[in-house]
Amino acid sequence: MLSTKIKNKIVKEIAAKRENYDSDKKHAIALGINNAQYSRIKKGEIVKVISESKWITLARLLKIALNDEIEWKTVKTETFTYVNTILESCQKRSLSRIICDIAGIGKTHTAQVYASKNKNAVFIDCSQVKSKQKLVRQIAKELGVENKGRYADVYQDLVYYIRVTPKILIILDEAGDLAYDAFLELKALWNAAPNLCGWIMMGADGLKEKITRRTELKKVGYTEIFDRYGNGYKKVTKEGKEELQSFLFKQVSMVAKANNSKLTALQMFAKTGGSLRLVKDQIEKQQMI
Repeated sequence: MLSTKIKNKIVKEIAAKRENYDSDKKHAIALGINNAQYSRIKKGEIVKVISESKWITLARLLKIALNDEIEWKTVKTETFTYVNTILESCQKRSLSRIICDIAGIGKTHTAQVYASKNKNAVFIDCSQVKSKQKLVRQIAKELGVENKGRYADVYQDLVYYIRVTPKILIILDEAGDLAYDAFLELKALWNAAPNLCGWIMMGADGLKEKITRRTELKKVGYTEIFDRYGNGYKKVTKEGKEELQSFLFKQVSMVAKANNSKLTALQMFAKTGGSLRLVKDQIEKQQMI
């Protein structure tokens, strides 16, 4: 059972995120609760409004820690600035781009922060919704469009919403995990609302290899997808071993310092190899000692 303190944190975070949606109804859909429940929670009611399991779901969706995890400080690293600039440009100008780069440099964190702070920008973890239906239903849900019922209706409602709503950005993280039918459906969505929505595919080098290989093999849909997403790959890391090591060390140093690491920058780099995901793990371990 979640404590009153945690539930109040959830209520506060719901209020903070409300401005990212056009209506209470759309926010309620995104959170997976009905309008009446949303209205009561918004007023601060936490007793017998929803089940305990639903409170846990809300905590997960809103990224509310259920224990004494450290409050992570976001740092404007080179990755953060670069990725944030691309996201902002794609949303404002309804562009579609692919960001492919090595893992652990902060792409996902940057995208999650951007989506949490910008209206009509949604973050999709494609590793959790690999199939066509799961992907489209999740995009609809995150935008506050009804995602239940017949798939054909969900798809058409989503297309309509994209067409009539300006400045939407859909961020597809771990896009390399998507099944073939999901890639084809992304092409269909783009075609249904051309240049009316910003799209970003993100992933590690495997995403680039997957698209390149299947394009070369003339797999149906991949050439068209690559064309619609800008015919290129964006990346922030440097070429050359020394340049890459310098880049990674600088980021590790900045993030470790901002989050009060007990290790020196050199020690942290040695333990993590430059992965910011591992930097966070190391700092959380330090807090437990």
